[in-house]
Amino acid sequence: MRVEYDARADMAYICLVDGIAPGEAVRQVPAEDDTAILDHDVHGRLLGIEVFSAGRRLHPELLAGAERIDREPLPPSRS
Repeated sequence: MRVEYDARADMAYICLVDGIAPGEAVRQVPAEDDTAILDHDVHGRLLGIEVFSAGRRLHPELLAGAERIDREPLPPSRS
């Protein structure tokens, strides 16, 4: 399991498998309370969960260990 967190958007993605290939998540199902979207593969298996308002919905320890995807990339180094 891997967790990615974008603090600017306050969204997290919990990836339940090692990696999700482009096009593998073929069905997105909103949670009944619209707090998340569940990504499924063609066989109906759950691949990942996109969580809205993650800062208040997920445990702080989970977010502290998440891969941050909201950081600006480093500028290219000059040789």
